[in-house]
Amino acid sequence: MLHDIDPTDVQLLRAQGMNDEDIEHSVAVAELALEIAHRVNVPLDMELVGRGALFHDLGKAATHAIEHGLIGAEMGAKLGLPPEVCAVMEKHIRGGLTEAEAIEFGLPVKDYGLHRLEERIIIYADRLVDIITEGKVPLRDARDAEERFEEILREYPKYGKNAVTMARYFGYHREIQGLIAVAGNASLPV
Repeated sequence: MLHDIDPTDVQLLRAQGMNDEDIEHSVAVAELALEIAHRVNVPLDMELVGRGALFHDLGKAATHAIEHGLIGAEMGAKLGLPPEVCAVMEKHIRGGLTEAEAIEFGLPVKDYGLHRLEERIIIYADRLVDIITEGKVPLRDARDAEERFEEILREYPKYGKNAVTMARYFGYHREIQGLIAVAGNASLPV
């Protein structure tokens, strides 16, 4: 069973100052992350998938700079959101930075790695939603974005960012698609 997106959580994003475009993106990421989580057919914390995806960009209420992950986690903690949801916000930048990357981007030095499958599904959905909704990549449908994920990241630097980040995204894609194939439920709903 899919976890539903709580309308009061959406209102909480709005109350924190997120603009409509960022809220629409966050809702789309949450919907897709939940749909993907359902397809992998392994035990997952569906509340974490849904809420982590919905709140991942909370910091964009304050800034669209790379610090939005850290700021979002701080905002989430002040709002009393679960630590696991705040961790998604803090770690989602570029799919989970290494300590060296944190130094490079001027963020607090720590491991931002995505150690939970739920976190990796959220980041995968985030990339896919950007590809699907921004209109830069000609697509047949949402499934096309999944099928051509690696090709798209190679062809459109905006989505792959750099070699290190792209390799991380490829790893998440392969892991998640492998779990979907194992589940024997590889078809997307139309």
